Amino acid sequence: MSLNLCPPAPRRKPSLTPMIDVVFLLLVFFMLASRFGQDVTLPVAGGGGAGADWSGPPRLVDIRPGVVALNGVQTALPDLPAALEPLTDSPADPVVLRPRDGADLQRVITVMEALSQAGHDRLILVE
Repeated sequence: MSLNLCPPAPRRKPSLTPMIDVVFLLLVFFMLASRFGQDVTLPVAGGGGAGADWSGPPRLVDIRPGVVALNGVQTALPDLPAALEPLTDSPADPVVLRPRDGADLQRVITVMEALSQAGHDRLILVE
């Protein structure tokens, strides 16, 4: 029978340096990756226009999931600016946008961008 007379080796505490390095690398990565998107502003006519007079025919665009309707008539989104032409005298004429039936924000922005690119600069968003 052999006896081990050596005392047990003391346990080493784990080093926290590699973990701290990883945390800082992740922090730097997420700080850099968080600004890849481009900020875009959409001009929307504000409230307080109750005293303004409406001129011309109605221009109400209902926005539903997958469907856009101009004055109650279903219209394809690419055809919407052309359908608005006979109803407006100039791009300064207001166009009322009304999201319905749970239309998501991205759908509303898509319609607004399509109208803005066609030259309509007075878009009024109502609830």
